[in-house]
Amino acid sequence: MIQQSFFFYQWLVAKVQQLDFIPLLLLRLYLTPVMMQAGWTKLQDFDSTLSWFANPDWGLGLPAPAVLLSLVILLELGGGLALLLGLFTRLSAFGLSITMLVAMLTVHAQNGWLAIADASSWLADGTIFYNKAVMTAPDKLVKANEVLQQQPDYEWIISSGKLVVLNNGIEFAATYFVMLLLLVSYGAGRWCSLDYWLHRRAVKMISSEEQVA
Repeated sequence: MIQQSFFFYQWLVAKVQQLDFIPLLLLRLYLTPVMMQAGWTKLQDFDSTLSWFANPDWGLGLPAPAVLLSLVILLELGGGLALLLGLFTRLSAFGLSITMLVAMLTVHAQNGWLAIADASSWLADGTIFYNKAVMTAPDKLVKANEVLQQQPDYEWIISSGKLVVLNNGIEFAATYFVMLLLLVSYGAGRWCSLDYWLHRRAVKMISSEEQVA
């Protein structure tokens, strides 16, 4: 019985592995609009983003900020499109993962983990990490709501959803970083990527040349 169960499990794993291209495709489809939107936003607000890249007091203070910003925009727009097509996927995902890592270290790390301030989170209440800014956010939200409730259009103001405090921690960038590393490791997947079909074509060409030789 145990042996039969083991063989059934191995058979099931083999069948599931035939579908391994699906999660890789879904990762690409998920990340494409995220990366391209980031690049498009920087392009639309090029001057203000450039000032943030360059200023050492309230910005990043990066050297050659115009060059770096242009490279980031090109990488996010072009890399996002490459992920969609499944073309040079590992290279594109690696480049994008570097941008996420830099964003984590230079922009978000000082704010802790959480993207949205949640004082009940173990990542802010001291169970794992303590974040004073997050823990004081509920009182600030209460005060903000008290002020807004005095406005005649309060219902309209909150009609798109409840108010939150943006903590701007590394949560989103870290999540994208891990997702991109998966694509670096496993590539774009079979069937639904140009990488796969180009690889197959290259293998056939090499095999044909070896047969001729």
